Amino acid sequence: MASRDIVYDKNHFRHDPKWSGRLGPAEGGGLLLCVACVLEMIDSDSIASVRKSFALSGLSGVLKCSPGALRELLRQDHRVSLHFISSLLGMLHSTKDPDTLEKADQVLIQLLLELQTELSFSFILDLIHKQLSDQASVKDLWPIFRFLGNLVEAIPDVAHTLVTQYAPLLEHLCSALLHPEDTLKASVLYVWLKLFGAAGGSTVQFLPTTMRDRVCVLLLETLSEAGNTQLINNCIGLLWLLVQQGEAVSVLMSHQIPCSESQSSHINSSQILCQDQEQQSPDRCPLPLILKKLLLSGDEMLQTTSAKCIAAILVHSPSQSSLPFIKADLPEFLFDRLASSRSEVLLWSVYSCLLLLTEDPLFFSQCHSVYGIESLVRSLKEALRLTNLEVPKQGLLLLTEILERQPASVRLFPTGPGFTAVSEAVAAGVSCSCLLVATQAANAAAALFKLNHQSRPVHYGEIEGLIEAITNRFSELSLPSPTHRQNSGGMKRSDPHSHASRSEGFLFQALVCFHAACRLAEECASDPRVKENTFTAPSKHSQRQDSLDTLCRCLLRCCDSTWIPTVTRISEHVSNAQILQYFYSILSSQFTLLPSLMPVFANKLASSGFYRMVLEHKGLLCAGNRNPNLNASGCGFLLRLSMCLLTHSDPVFGASQHDVEEVENLLLHNLPSVCFRLSNWPSWLCEVPGFQLCEYKGQRAMQYCLLIILHLAMEQGDRLLPDHVVFSSVVRLLHSVQEQGNCFLPRSVLRSALYLLAMTQDKSPDLEGGPFNCISKVLSSCQSFSSLYIHHPAILHFIFRYPALAEKYGSLVLEFWLTKPAQYTDAGQIKVQVSIQERGQRRETGTDKLDRETKELLTLIEKHPSVTMTLLDMVCTRETPLASQALRVLEVLLHDKRNFDVDLCTSLQPALLQALQRLSMENMDNGFGPGGAAQEVDSLPLVLKLLCVTQANEPPSASSYIKMDGVHFKLFYHVSNIAGRLKPTSTESLLSALSYLYCCLTLSPVHCTDRAVSMLLSNSRLMDQLQRVLSSSTAPSFSPSTCPPSLLCCGHLLLSSLITLQRFHSAQVFKSISWSLDSAVQRLLVQKRNTDSLLLASYLRLLQALLNGDLVSSVVCISTSPGLIGHRPLGFEDGALYPLGSRGAQCLSAALSGLLLQKHELLLRASVNCLSALLGFLQRRSPSTAKYVVCQPWTGFLLRCLLSSEESCLVHPAVLRVITVLLLHGRPALQREVDLMRIMEAAQKKGLKELSEEASQALRQLLTQIQSNVLEPPVGEEQRQRARSMMEALSSQTSGAESCSPGQHSGILLVGDVSICLSDFTVKAD
Repeated sequence: MASRDIVYDKNHFRHDPKWSGRLGPAEGGGLLLCVACVLEMIDSDSIASVRKSFALSGLSGVLKCSPGALRELLRQDHRVSLHFISSLLGMLHSTKDPDTLEKADQVLIQLLLELQTELSFSFILDLIHKQLSDQASVKDLWPIFRFLGNLVEAIPDVAHTLVTQYAPLLEHLCSALLHPEDTLKASVLYVWLKLFGAAGGSTVQFLPTTMRDRVCVLLLETLSEAGNTQLINNCIGLLWLLVQQGEAVSVLMSHQIPCSESQSSHINSSQILCQDQEQQSPDRCPLPLILKKLLLSGDEMLQTTSAKCIAAILVHSPSQSSLPFIKADLPEFLFDRLASSRSEVLLWSVYSCLLLLTEDPLFFSQCHSVYGIESLVRSLKEALRLTNLEVPKQGLLLLTEILERQPASVRLFPTGPGFTAVSEAVAAGVSCSCLLVATQAANAAAALFKLNHQSRPVHYGEIEGLIEAITNRFSELSLPSPTHRQNSGGMKRSDPHSHASRSEGFLFQALVCFHAACRLAEECASDPRVKENTFTAPSKHSQRQDSLDTLCRCLLRCCDSTWIPTVTRISEHVSNAQILQYFYSILSSQFTLLPSLMPVFANKLASSGFYRMVLEHKGLLCAGNRNPNLNASGCGFLLRLSMCLLTHSDPVFGASQHDVEEVENLLLHNLPSVCFRLSNWPSWLCEVPGFQLCEYKGQRAMQYCLLIILHLAMEQGDRLLPDHVVFSSVVRLLHSVQEQGNCFLPRSVLRSALYLLAMTQDKSPDLEGGPFNCISKVLSSCQSFSSLYIHHPAILHFIFRYPALAEKYGSLVLEFWLTKPAQYTDAGQIKVQVSIQERGQRRETGTDKLDRETKELLTLIEKHPSVTMTLLDMVCTRETPLASQALRVLEVLLHDKRNFDVDLCTSLQPALLQALQRLSMENMDNGFGPGGAAQEVDSLPLVLKLLCVTQANEPPSASSYIKMDGVHFKLFYHVSNIAGRLKPTSTESLLSALSYLYCCLTLSPVHCTDRAVSMLLSNSRLMDQLQRVLSSSTAPSFSPSTCPPSLLCCGHLLLSSLITLQRFHSAQVFKSISWSLDSAVQRLLVQKRNTDSLLLASYLRLLQALLNGDLVSSVVCISTSPGLIGHRPLGFEDGALYPLGSRGAQCLSAALSGLLLQKHELLLRASVNCLSALLGFLQRRSPSTAKYVVCQPWTGFLLRCLLSSEESCLVHPAVLRVITVLLLHGRPALQREVDLMRIMEAAQKKGLKELSEEASQALRQLLTQIQSNVLEPPVGEEQRQRARSMMEALSSQTSGAESCSPGQHSGILLVGDVSICLSDFTVKAD
């Protein structure tokens, strides 16, 4: 027999073998079990507990390993099985050993599970009931109660049987709870715990109500005095099951336990709590005190269950239950648990309890929220570190409710650290990876953004940080796909748990939060106490890192960069009324927070299509009085956007308070009714309404509102309707107004109508007949056209498109166009690129650099040439600012005239002649200058300047130039007379007059200038004027303010032309001009660094003209000084060179050598020509002096510098001419053959065909000199042949160019205000 066999060796042989069997695994042979032996061992008192425990352990193992085997043995006689059950139950009553009791309990449960018969269940219940009835004391029956509890737990059907058929047994269970023994009560409560929890709590429904109520009362009494841990655990477990039943909750909360003297012996914490509650609450409900005691225990499980029970009670009866709990100060204990626990279950349970308690106003009136807010914030920070994200979500929900319900009179965060802490907690919640938690955190942030929650001083930086944290989450949002486009009713989704739905939920809550922040900023701005942080240190005020302005800028920045793009992308697919409502409210708030930045923001919104978006949403979601809140927010946004655009885009309109109020009233009263689609607008505009009583209400006012919206949207590039539809609708509307006659047409509406007609005219037919007359009458009805004007090119083109409108309003519109500030683009200066390296190249204007106003006028003139005469009239008759603007446009037009009429200059000159004649007549008695009439003084400089510009841009082949007759001669005559009569202070007019006279003499052929020269020389006033200008350079008081360098330059140039032409025509001179040669040489030699380059060039041009005439002219009386000619008596050379003298020749030669090294193009050319004239003069008067001058060291230095220049400079006509002149006058300029080689290689490298005409002639003349054997040593035959071939190529090229040349060159270069004839500065070739 195996040692583990379950047999009683002493008596086993007497037992019938049918009650024995080998049970267990077959491979091990199994265990020998004898039922009779087991029964004898259980029933025998002589068997030790250890042996009984061993037998029960073996039997338990058999029941586990061989299910059904024991049942087969016992099925032979059911009496044996009942006896077996009875013996085991009796063992529970008689055995004292704990291990044996546990084994007996376990085997009995296993046996009943093995049998699974109603007979066995009834039998065991009957036995238990009999034992309870027969026993006088139930003190030792706690194992029976524990077994009964285990039985109910193991076999739920037993619970149903017990509840429905064994009421007396249940009565015994209730009575047992009155026993003072804690162990017994713990086992009884264990039975009730399993009964109430059996079958998911459904079994207890069959329990009689009186029995259930009695259990509730007994439980409260037991729990109030419980001291045993097991008893407390069983009590709290049963309580948790009871509080989930509404009827049981009522009994538990309504039961009262008076604190009698009989309880005075129980000196414990429950008694103290009971006494406290008796003082506070008349009804003395024990349950809140009991749960409060459990919260104070150190057992976290009890604390958690207690919190869960509180939550369950509050869920079933919040109105009745919250008051006792609050009066028992339970919220304070719950908040304390938050501060000391990190358990997920406990935190969630406490959050749930407090969340339910916040529904009672007493929670806040007794300041529980103030007491616990710090603990709540601290626990939130810990909860956000937990893995179960439902816990922080519940905590944030509690925080939100407290913030929402907290009375404004009691502040939660009176100091900065408290507000900072809650802001950090909410920001951490927003940054949580779970979108649901982040959504709840955004909800809490929205509640936090109330003025009564802000500390003093207000922490704007913390608010800004929260907004930025919410904004940063937008990148993680999942936008709806285009397949959701049909869903337009709200936030409904087929899967509410999808990421897209959660993203949309977060977006909505974020918008609510952002709107709350905007509202808070508005409240702070209106409250001086919080607008500025008065308690901030002065040093920090200057930085303003935590100011209201910084917060407002943050709101605008986030709105512009993130919120607007996100919401607009979502609204393209799904139109959510709630989201759009808050979105438009947020946009509307920006206009209040930062008014200074709103013009730019409004332009950006309107140009991005926000007019269309809002109107489409209103038509889609607000028709039929749906979504009134969305309609109100959309209308508010459109109103603020429109008024901002109107008042800031046009200062003239903004200055008219009446017009502003008129538009505001029209939009305010009619925008809410604009809830129809854009496709229906044309029919609304074309309807003929009846009589309306109110000025701002009715169908006509609605039409005016639509016109204004169309105007504002189109002004920002958003065309809500096709152009031809807008044009025809506006025309019909105006015609309808005209026909009714009694309808008031507001000036702002007429302004919008004019703009719409102008903007849509290109795609619409011309107005004719009745429609045009209607438009004309409507425009005439306005007393001030300036109030209708809008600075846009379309207005210009619309007015000038119709001659009748152009005649009436054309001049006025042009004036507005020129004088209105540039609102679209800043006026850019006209940049001119001048190149005078090639003869005949004119000044060019970079049209891409023109300002917008000028470009549009050029386009207008191209379509309507009559505009030119209007501009010219402005130049001649209007005030200086307007006349200057018109002159600027005409200047650009003349410079760019190749795109317009070729006879433009010819058409302008007669008008200019008339203007000069009128000015001459009006100033016949008084000289021109500041003493004359204001208009003439202002217009004369502009007329003369325009005349110069016209002259500079006139075609070179004009016949009048060749003959110097007709209009040109008359202009020449009047300009010369006016120049003589000008006052010395009229330098601007004198400059233009002298420039014009100089260019006329220079541009005309020499044989046609005899009359002009004689007329100038006979004009004594003009000669006196010229004398004053030239004398100013030598006067002691000379300064740029008295005679500008440009005027002196023009005087030199005009005088040089008079000298040359007088010598040619031998014209009679009536009055000579005195001029100091010594001063001129000194300026060129000593003062050149302080003299303008153009003025130096004019000196050289005058010297050239005089030197060509051997310093003898009837026009000029030249004065000299001993510094040039030496002291008298003069020597031979000084006498021959008088009035220059040999020393003056050397000084002038040295000055010219220095000027030839300058980079200024005009100065370089003038220096070459003057040097050539000087050497020619010296050669004619004193050849030795000429030889001496060209052999001076500075001349050699000059040549070395020129020959060492880069290749592009070697082929410059001025450099080639200098070398040629020096060779011609005996200077061995090219001392080495390599110098000649460099010049020829540079020319060939650039290409002979690429050389200008001047460079070709200068190079050919140089090569001719070289062929004359002027080099020492002579050039080799190879190089000579190379030079000869180059000369032949240049000769053929030059002859071809001359055959194709149109004739006399007439190019004028405008350098500042000075007109330069390029022919005077062409490099002369002998």
